[in-house]
Amino acid sequence: MRISVATYNIHRGRTQLMRRAMIDDLRDRLHGLSPDIVFLQEVQGGHSRGPGSTYANLALKPQHEYIADSKWREVAYGKNAVYRDGHHGNALLSCFPILRHENEDISAHVFESRGLLHCVLKPGPRMPELHCINVHLGLFERGRQWQIHALVERIRASVPRHAPLIIAGDFNDWRHKANRALIEDLGVCEVFEEVTGRPARTFPSVLPMFRLDRIYARGLKVVDARVHYAYPGNRMSDHAALGATFELSARRPAQD
Repeated sequence: MRISVATYNIHRGRTQLMRRAMIDDLRDRLHGLSPDIVFLQEVQGGHSRGPGSTYANLALKPQHEYIADSKWREVAYGKNAVYRDGHHGNALLSCFPILRHENEDISAHVFESRGLLHCVLKPGPRMPELHCINVHLGLFERGRQWQIHALVERIRASVPRHAPLIIAGDFNDWRHKANRALIEDLGVCEVFEEVTGRPARTFPSVLPMFRLDRIYARGLKVVDARVHYAYPGNRMSDHAALGATFELSARRPAQD
């Protein structure tokens, strides 16, 4: 079966400079892309309803639930950063059942709250369980190295070697050190490297220069990979969205 995914750092539903709320446009855009699984970073899951709130007209619904609506019936949220007016983190939206999920705190220091959201999905009756890990790594390289180590150790401990795996999110890895470590330590492929020879430029969205957002996979066949830019670029997040399509094989019958 074919499975489509997208990953998007939505910048808490605001424009690049945090001047305006654009959550309606973000929702419409993601609904238009219509992936089976959506990895979201910087999702505001709790909020106040004060002046200028992103939620002024949304009846206080968390962003991931508002975006999911009836399009993605399964939703998981991992709270990372907590502050006076609310909290934000990573979220995964899925057309497939989410069997279980866990959010792991991988904050490297008190100035940045980061996490990885590990979800296990069931794409179909004869399909194997699909492990999806949504990450948002730190801005500082030393902290990212520790976070990559934590990600690798979690996968080694929690994901069977032959289980299909997708890792996606905002890696803030402009020097490509995390990219090399994940490929070497986990045997994953980065989907844009597989299709085009190098990761995609995604930041800043108005004039992308840095390859910060990634999709990695193991145990699935990469069919295609795409960058979804928003025009005009300053209307939405400071990141571009990425999409990929995979072919997932059914489980082989048990041998007697």
